[in-house]
Amino acid sequence: MPEGDTIFKLAGYLGPHLTGRRIIAGMARTTHPVDLAGSRIGKVFAEGKHLFIALDQDRLLRSHLGMWGSWHGYAPHEPWRKPRRQGSIILNTGERVFVCFNAAQVEVLRSRGVRRRVLDVALGPDLLADPVEYRMIVSRAWGLVAGETPILDVLLDQRIACGIGNVYKSELLFLAGVHPECPLKNLTEDDLLRIYRLASRLMRANIQGGPRVTRQARDQAGKLWVYGRRGRPCLRCDAVIRSAKLGLGLRSTYWCPNCQSPEFAKN
Repeated sequence: MPEGDTIFKLAGYLGPHLTGRRIIAGMARTTHPVDLAGSRIGKVFAEGKHLFIALDQDRLLRSHLGMWGSWHGYAPHEPWRKPRRQGSIILNTGERVFVCFNAAQVEVLRSRGVRRRVLDVALGPDLLADPVEYRMIVSRAWGLVAGETPILDVLLDQRIACGIGNVYKSELLFLAGVHPECPLKNLTEDDLLRIYRLASRLMRANIQGGPRVTRQARDQAGKLWVYGRRGRPCLRCDAVIRSAKLGLGLRSTYWCPNCQSPEFAKN
């Protein structure tokens, strides 16, 4: 599933191609498909894992890619690499055709309507915003979930903060020295602030393109610390990296049993 940095980069790519253009043919496959022909496009922007495309008549086109969604760009008469029936959004500007395939969520909403206000409440502060509201994130963490909630579920909860996905979850907890199943109540405010500040810093470092990197060492051992490294030695202590499907969504989680304390965050 694309994470916040990926959607941020996607908005940066689509924006120059779409902003100010009129859609000559297009649609959004919502519960009731919406014909977008004739609409003029405003700015394109990301909020966490959600991509927003502003349209005239005070509308926003929102998409969430989920596990299987992807955006493609084509010349007007170029064959598509996926069947048309999988197109969740089609935007033909005459110069290019942009298609979002297999999105998990698509909707058209009023930019100042009730639905937009509901999303504003449901989504926590964006970790790629400027500035990031770190104190609000900590407050939402303690206000929205129980103290027994494993920190891995806290990090993935988009109500608390927007943008962290499965890769960053494992990488952040390794770097913070926190076991994925450590309960929220075992962490201090400073622990949470440290984790979310690190999340923002890592995501910002990955918005310029190329593969996601959390490890800068030039030793050919890889760009990530633990994610995808089950059964291989830890790059810090040589213990064997473990993995399991943990948390509410049973998402694949990776950790070092030596570097990550099951009780609390190591300093």
